[in-house]
Formats: sequence, structure tokens, C-alpha cells
Amino acid sequence: MDKVFKALSDASRRQLLDQLRSDNGQTLGQLCKHLDMSRQAVTKHLKLLEATGLVVTVWRGREKFHYLNPLPIQEIADRWIDKYERGRLCVLAELKKNLEGENDG
Repeated sequence: MDKVFKALSDASRRQLLDQLRSDNGQTLGQLCKHLDMSRQAVTKHLKLLEATGLVVTVWRGREKFHYLNPLPIQEIADRWIDKYERGRLCVLAELKKNLEGENDG
């Protein structure tokens, strides 16, 4: 779990995970199009995310596709968040988004 927390502490890696969350199953080239990082930097971050299990890869022919694996994040939620009232936390998070103008809808 320490490795997952460390991986999530980096904004660039969170940005990669967000990109995969919005469009799962991307190649390195596809990921690089949406990020302001060099190809080498994206590769380095992906390797670390793979090592933590947050990203899994599947080879199809010569192409390597990257997929978000939410299980490590769910394990963190189960351990740390479920001890609190999830419903109340969701309401507070939604209120925060609305007050900060981050509403997706």
C-alpha cells in the first residue's frame, strides 16, 4: 500500500491515471498526445504505475495498451474511507466541487 500512496503522490502520475479513467486502453503514443510530458517521462511514470498494479498492460500484436486497474485504490478506500460514513463524505465532496466550480454537469 505504501507504493500505491507514493505513486499517487505525483501529479503527473495522477494525470496519467485520469487520462486512462476517461479513455481506458491507450497506447503510449495516445497517452503522450494529451500530456505535456516527454515520451520518456510518460514511460517512466507508466512503469512505476505498472509496478504498483495501478496500470496493467495488454499486448495486441505490436501495440501495448495501458489500462487503469482501480483495485489498489479501492483497497485504500476500504481501509481508510469506509471506516467513516461514506454517504456524508460524498455529500461533502460534492458540496466542495460545487462551491469551487468544479461541477462536471
